[in-house]
Amino acid sequence: MRPISVLFVCYGNICRSPMAEFLFKEYVKRRGMQNDFLINSAATSGEETGNPVHYGTVAILKKHGISTEGKYAIRLKKEDYTKYDYFIGMDDANIRNMEQIFGGDPGQKIFRLLDFTDRGGAIADPWYSGDFEATYRDVTEGIDGLFVHIMAHNAEL
Repeated sequence: MRPISVLFVCYGNICRSPMAEFLFKEYVKRRGMQNDFLINSAATSGEETGNPVHYGTVAILKKHGISTEGKYAIRLKKEDYTKYDYFIGMDDANIRNMEQIFGGDPGQKIFRLLDFTDRGGAIADPWYSGDFEATYRDVTEGIDGLFVHIMAHNAEL
């Protein structure tokens, strides 16, 4: 069986999407399912390409025993569309940018992370808000819902 592939996407790939990437990796690892998933993150912008994860994201994940070591920002490419099952954006701008990069979403693979919760909406960018705790809470809630969705739609897991 091929792993379920998930790509978390935000503007710069230094705050929200790497937070989601590493939280989801830990989430599936704790369930003994790390071999059932391929999880990564990327940016819709090239501004931060090659930069490490933002110190605010590093600090909050470290507080929860999660390392981001070795992660550097990468940019989303058109050819990524065929490589992943799910593209998970953090806000509406991420969704629009992904659709522009991919030329649409013919496979219906693009979602906002909080669309997997009861409240929906956008995950605030802590680059601007400085509130990495709120982002952590939102991302955690979103990945809970994402996991439930994936399990409901992939009976072989």
